[in-house]
Amino acid sequence: MSSVLEIRALKWVPLALAAAVALSGCARDGFYHDRNLDYTEAAPAPPLVLPETRNTQRYRDALPVPQAATQGTRLDEAAEIRPPQSLAIGSGLEPEYVERREVGDQTWLVVAADTGTVWPQLEEFVRSRQLNVLQSSASQGVIVTSQGEIRLQSALRAGSSEVRCESGGQTMASCLDALESHLSARSASVSVSSSWTAQRLTDEQTLQVRQQGEEWEVVIPQPVDRVWAELNHYLELDFAQEGQRDLLASEPSSHEFLVEYMTETERNRNPLQIVFSADVRKMSQEIRLALQPDGDQTILRAINASERAFSADDQRELLERVSGYLR
Repeated sequence: MSSVLEIRALKWVPLALAAAVALSGCARDGFYHDRNLDYTEAAPAPPLVLPETRNTQRYRDALPVPQAATQGTRLDEAAEIRPPQSLAIGSGLEPEYVERREVGDQTWLVVAADTGTVWPQLEEFVRSRQLNVLQSSASQGVIVTSQGEIRLQSALRAGSSEVRCESGGQTMASCLDALESHLSARSASVSVSSSWTAQRLTDEQTLQVRQQGEEWEVVIPQPVDRVWAELNHYLELDFAQEGQRDLLASEPSSHEFLVEYMTETERNRNPLQIVFSADVRKMSQEIRLALQPDGDQTILRAINASERAFSADDQRELLERVSGYLR
């Protein structure tokens, strides 16, 4: 009797195998379709192409961004350093929407907005003044009028722009004054913080803090005059605490600054270290910040100008703080 039951059970084995194979096919093409499999062989669709018969006058850039004089080439090998905080965070140096920079007889404006935001404001300025426009190029960032040229380019700091008004290479003071008033009046309608933050998140690293032997230096891929003007502006604002950090002198002809600075090493001395030290109080020291042109880039160095010790860590600390003005 048991042998008969075994024979009947074996008859159902082929039928069970066939059912399993059939059901496995349902996972792909039947009721139990697995949609995840649809994307394994997905291919990108061709880009949308407008017909050749279209009216080209109806299509233009909604917000043209000038490409001339961008932030500079990217440096592939950068030192692994702690990224400095934005000037708007913790330092008390909230940038104005429009600020002036000056080196020698050259003066220009720095606007806390990217070039794509500033360009329409320059076009509006030209229209409101009814200036005779001879040439206008958003890609080159230039508007040429019968009175002079208005030029727009990216500034050293991320998310900001530089505006110049010149005639024959010389600054036109009256034009620059009018532009400053025009741009300042429109600052309320521009979301500076949002454009500033968005640009900072996408901006490429343009500074390189590197060690040469036992010395630290900063490589800035910008001309020395522009770098000096930017550092001079922020050092005047930030280095104004006597005994802590103070700007003592600035020399545009030699591209140098003399500062008084208390290093982090000195600030962190504990009472026991002070007792067993020749100095019974925490003291600052004089340091020269020297800018050296190197082709199309600038080298920033911090040189001890006092008799107090100035270690490599102290040097790097100060350079990181000062180079943070340019980020």
